[in-house]
Amino acid sequence: MSPAHAQPARERILDTAFRLFYAHGPRGVGVDTIIAESGVAKATLYKHFPRKDHLVLAYLDKVDQAWLEQLRAAARTAGDTPRDQLVGMFDALRTACRREGYHGCAFINTAAEAQPGSDVHARTVEHKNVVRAWVTDLARRAGASRPEQLARQLTVLLDGGLAAGVLDADPATPRAAKAAARMLVDAACPTS
Repeated sequence: MSPAHAQPARERILDTAFRLFYAHGPRGVGVDTIIAESGVAKATLYKHFPRKDHLVLAYLDKVDQAWLEQLRAAARTAGDTPRDQLVGMFDALRTACRREGYHGCAFINTAAEAQPGSDVHARTVEHKNVVRAWVTDLARRAGASRPEQLARQLTVLLDGGLAAGVLDADPATPRAAKAAARMLVDAACPTS
């Protein structure tokens, strides 16, 4: 048995979907392709994921966990102060945009394909709200006079950086986003 087939079927399906959905979008990948590439039977796929949307939601959950970990790790690496962390989280953008096979934000890409009001679309919105709530908390702890506004500005800048990373693939883009973040944080958060 190959190492890939030693992995539980659900994880093989999800890993295959992750790779294919990120590269081609959920709409661009048929269930038959996932079955063939994961090496499972159709009944096995449907046992774990009765509808394709269930698989897309599991994919988004996996992306959510990975991206939030990357943002939080970049923020922690930047220092102990919330001000530094608000700017430092943009190092996750730099890392993401340099990754081989980078196709932008999985949530923005999936939202563009999803029907508004669907469970998949709602999950993409939920992810963006969770990220913004975390950034709002950092902004509040950094002493921002309007933490919700700063969080909205920073997350829009982050999303724009994720999109620009696909469009221009210029390593200067994440640096520019981080510099803009520093200016926003400096303007919104008084120094002691």
